[in-house]
Amino acid sequence: MGQIKAPKGANKNKTIVGRGWGSKGRTSGRGHKGQNSRSGGGVRPGFEGGQMPLYRRIARRGFSNSLFKQEYQAISLDDLSLKYEDGDLVSDASLREKGLLKGKNEQAKVLANGELTKKLVFEGLKLSEAAKEKVLAAGGEIR
Repeated sequence: MGQIKAPKGANKNKTIVGRGWGSKGRTSGRGHKGQNSRSGGGVRPGFEGGQMPLYRRIARRGFSNSLFKQEYQAISLDDLSLKYEDGDLVSDASLREKGLLKGKNEQAKVLANGELTKKLVFEGLKLSEAAKEKVLAAGGEIR
């Protein structure tokens, strides 16, 4: 245990600047002359040397429809086969009751992942084209 050492170069001493010849003296690592070499020098955040800054180039006005965007939660046919019995009604309320649809404002869209082996009745839900075909092939109904 006493022989374990850190690899060479892992531990470095702190560099003290501007404190005589033994340190980084003279310009203290700031280079010669110029705005950044002076005390209090430098530019404000966002300054791009006179070029129009990014925060002024991008648009800050206009209409966004993101507040009214409708979110859909994907539900696969496999999940429906597990949770529902033959002849059950699949609706927004029954999906929430069975725990398949959770968000307060979310709506469901049934996708054709997996197989549907039961005759289910779908009411008021969005279904993909492939899911519609599988539901009808299984003897289900879409209202």
